[in-house]
Formats: sequence, C-alpha cells, structure tokens
Amino acid sequence: METTFSRYSRQIFIEEVGVQGQRAIMGARVLVIGAGGLGSPVIQYLAAAGVGHLAVVDFDKLELHNLNRQVIYNEQQVGQYKVDNADGFVRGLNSSIDFRPIREQLNASNAKQIIQAYDIIVEGSDNFETRYLVNDTCVQLNKVLVYGSIFAFQGQLAVFNHQGSKHLRHLFPAPPAEHERQTCDQFGVFGPLPGVIGSMMAMQVLKIIVGLPVRTNQLTVVDLKDWHFQQIDF
Repeated sequence: METTFSRYSRQIFIEEVGVQGQRAIMGARVLVIGAGGLGSPVIQYLAAAGVGHLAVVDFDKLELHNLNRQVIYNEQQVGQYKVDNADGFVRGLNSSIDFRPIREQLNASNAKQIIQAYDIIVEGSDNFETRYLVNDTCVQLNKVLVYGSIFAFQGQLAVFNHQGSKHLRHLFPAPPAEHERQTCDQFGVFGPLPGVIGSMMAMQVLKIIVGLPVRTNQLTVVDLKDWHFQQIDF
C-alpha cells in the first residue's frame, strides 16, 4: 500500500482526485483503439496514472517512419507487432496494472465482443471505416468514446456518448468521399502533434474516471502551426 501511495501521490494530493479518485482510476477499464501516433501517448499516460485494466487493439507492425511520433517504441522493434511492443513498454513502466495487448484487426465481426468489456473507449485509429465502426458500436453498447484525429499540424478531439451527449454521426453524419480524404500517409504529420492531442485525450479519460466535468457536444480543434485553439459546438 505504501508503494502504491508513493507511486500515485502526486495525483492523490490533487484535491479533486484524492484517494477515492485514485481508487477509481485503478479500477477503471479502458480500451485504446490503435497503438500508433495517438495511441502511444494515451497508453503511456494512462498506464502511468495507474488505470487498472488497460487494453489496446491493433494489428500493425512497427515501421521506421512511425518513430517520429510513436514514442513508446524504438529502432530495435521495427518489424514487430506494435501491441507486443506496447506490452513490453507498459510492463516496464507500471507492472502493477493489467495490460492486455489485442493483436487483432478491429472489424464488424469482432468490434462488439472486444469493446463491450470496457467502460471507456479511446479512438486513435487512422482510418474512417474504423472510426465510424467504433462510434456506432459505442452507441449501441452505451460506451463513452474519447475521440481524436491528427493531420499535418492540426488535431481534433471530442468526448462522445457521455451521459447522453451526442456522438460522431451528429458531428459528421457520414465519412467523407474517398477523393476528399486527407491522411497522414499522403500529407504527413509533425511529430509532437499526436503527443499533444494524445495527452489531451488521456486527460479527458482520467477526468471522466474520477468524475470531473468534461466538455461534451463540442469539438476542439488544435492548430499547432498557427498556434490556434478553437472549440466548435455541435
């Protein structure tokens, strides 16, 4: 118990968190969709905070170009599955939590089974099909969804389906047409951007767990090139 208190003391000392809040964090069940640019900082900070049951689902292998932004990995791990590398990282950072690496491709046949075991879902995938699948499954199962996306210098984040709030299809009813889609594979992403957005997503997760208020029905847009932050109600 003394070791647990020492590890999390700087969170426990926060009046709005305290011992009860830390116990809530240690009992929480969080699933991260994607172990890439956004998933990396989310995994890092949720594991460090002591989220008791943390999982990540991903089927990609680490590539060299990932290393400019996916900071929980290293050069020696290129070619290995990201979830396996994430497992090693988390065990080295905080061996006291239950971390589950799910080496699967999320799809319509397994999404419900995987998602239903967790309380909060963090969406950090890099394709529209997965984003909408995760959103629709969370609506069906009444799961809170913390959403983020990144592109070049700009990121977005929102909290969906929390205490009756709106979800992704209220904001964007359908994914953009194929020719309108802009991806990091085409136009790149500046390394610190997913660190900023992913950290903000992790903060929202922890606030939800300890019962602090979070903004809903609102999209936050962060432009790090022009250093502009905008909040759009929907």
